[in-house]
Amino acid sequence: MNPATQPAFGLYLVLTEPVAGYDACAEAAVHAGLRYLQLRMKKKPRHEVLAVARRLRRITVGSATLFIVNDDVEIAADSDADGVHLGQDDLSIAEARARWPAPGKVFGLSTHSEEQERRARELVPDYIGVGPVFATPTKEQPDPTLGLERMGRIVRASPLTTVPIGGIDRHNLPAILRQGAVNFCVLRAVNLAPDPLSAISALQAIWRAHLDLEG
Repeated sequence: MNPATQPAFGLYLVLTEPVAGYDACAEAAVHAGLRYLQLRMKKKPRHEVLAVARRLRRITVGSATLFIVNDDVEIAADSDADGVHLGQDDLSIAEARARWPAPGKVFGLSTHSEEQERRARELVPDYIGVGPVFATPTKEQPDPTLGLERMGRIVRASPLTTVPIGGIDRHNLPAILRQGAVNFCVLRAVNLAPDPLSAISALQAIWRAHLDLEG
C-alpha cells in the first residue's frame, strides 16, 4: 500500500505507566479523536491488567477510538477490546484469530526488519508497527534500531498499513513524516506528559501540518 493511499490516522498512542494516569490519558485520546489507543502493561498481574483494560474499554466504547490490548488475546477478549497487538514472539496472527473469532476485531503486528514486513504480508494484519526507529528504553531487550532511512524504505515498500514506532517525539516527528510515513506511534512523548491532551494535540498538529503541505 503506497503511503499516499494508506489510511492516514496519525497518532497511535500506547499507554505504559502514564504519569497522568491511564484513565486521564484514555479520556484525552478519545477527546482528541485518536484512531488507536493501546494498553501495554508488561509484567503486571493479570487481574491488574484486566481491571485497567475494562476501565479503558468503558472510556473508549462508542467513540472513534479503537481500544487495543498488547500481547494478550485473552485479556483483549475478556475486556471486549477492539483488538490485540502481537509481537514477533507472541501468538501467531492465525492462532490469535482462532482463539478470538469475534467479528470486526483488529489484529496488529510488530515488525523489526524488511524480512518480517514481507512475512507479515501473508498474515494480513490490520496494521504493522515498524521499528524501533530510534533507541528507546521501553523494552528490556530492545530490537536493533532501524534508523530513519531504513524505516522509510520499509514503510514506502509495504502494501500494509504501517505505523513507525520507537523514540518518536515532537522533535523528530517531522523527519519521520518526510520519509513517507502517514501514521506514527508514541509512548514516552505522551506517557511522560502531565497534560496528555496538550501532548497529543501538539503531535497531531505537526502531523496535520505535514499532510497539508503534502496535499
